[in-house]
Amino acid sequence: MIIGVPKEIKPSEYRVGITPSTASRLIEENHTVLVQKNSGEGIGATDDDYVKVGVNVVDGPEEIFKNSNMIVKVKEPQESEWKMLKEEQILFTYLHLAADPKQAKGLMDAKCHAIAYETITDNKGALPLLAPMSEIAGRLAVFEGAYHLKKTCGGPGSLISGVPGVKPARVIILGGGMVGTNAAQMAIGVGADVTIFDKSIERLRYLNDIFGNSAKVLYSEPLELKSQLVDADLVIGAVLIPGASAPKLIEKSFLSKMKNNSVLVDVAIDQGGCFETSKPTTHQNPIYYEDGVLHYCVANMPGSVPKTASYALNNVTANYISKIASLGLEALEQDQNLAMGLNVSKGQITHSAVKEALLETVSCS
Repeated sequence: MIIGVPKEIKPSEYRVGITPSTASRLIEENHTVLVQKNSGEGIGATDDDYVKVGVNVVDGPEEIFKNSNMIVKVKEPQESEWKMLKEEQILFTYLHLAADPKQAKGLMDAKCHAIAYETITDNKGALPLLAPMSEIAGRLAVFEGAYHLKKTCGGPGSLISGVPGVKPARVIILGGGMVGTNAAQMAIGVGADVTIFDKSIERLRYLNDIFGNSAKVLYSEPLELKSQLVDADLVIGAVLIPGASAPKLIEKSFLSKMKNNSVLVDVAIDQGGCFETSKPTTHQNPIYYEDGVLHYCVANMPGSVPKTASYALNNVTANYISKIASLGLEALEQDQNLAMGLNVSKGQITHSAVKEALLETVSCS
């Protein structure tokens, strides 16, 4: 199979879909790999690094899309890219279609087979290709939140850890999954006052076991949640429903009850965000205010650490890329967990949760 890797063009996106080491493996398996010039510069991989393992480095994306059977990316295709997709071509990347009806329509019109990293499951129902980016985003959420708590960065002027004699910042984490757990680890590590909310009793027990008295672990019940939010300095939104839009856990009307200049970091923004007032931002312009509350809603947080993120992503995607390259769409028939990644095929939305989320905005029939 011919596998194409275009350079990412989303603003401030420096990751690459296939690293030189993954490319080397695919070439050893007798596949052809095309990589757009300078695609690896964000992770310190030169064109020569790719050439040395047998990659064909090409100048522009047009050649990649024209000549490849499968396109491997990191972020969802931008409009100029989905217009280059061909019928029957396989696209393998993060899609997050639930919050992006325009992209969904573009992929449907292309009649390609779009497989989303974020909806592939494992035998336990977990999301193995989302996990490494969730780990990174959860950790970055605390770093970015702590940064923006500073007065010079728009926050209330609080040090997340406090100091002897002065209490630390109150950090509320909504969701105890992969993002929330990693956020909690970082927040606890710097000495913050941490509370985690989740609706799964089983997950709450797990979180209580691993964090003990270092964090308060509470069931996500509206009255209790609101009583905690009014005193929060930093709130991290970390709720995920695979393929579907994120639930809105903080309504716009509630912001006036929160501390002035308190900070909301919405890691769920790719799925529409879990705050009613969330809207996607970029690394260049990461924040805005609603009712005196600072919002940080960067849609590709791991893109700011592309070297770590690209290698972490390839650690989990390489086997799937290899399987699809060897078997084509038959790989989905042989692996039901991989089949859960198919979001769009032959002009139709094929994933039930994505279809439901898009029902009101895209004709999915």
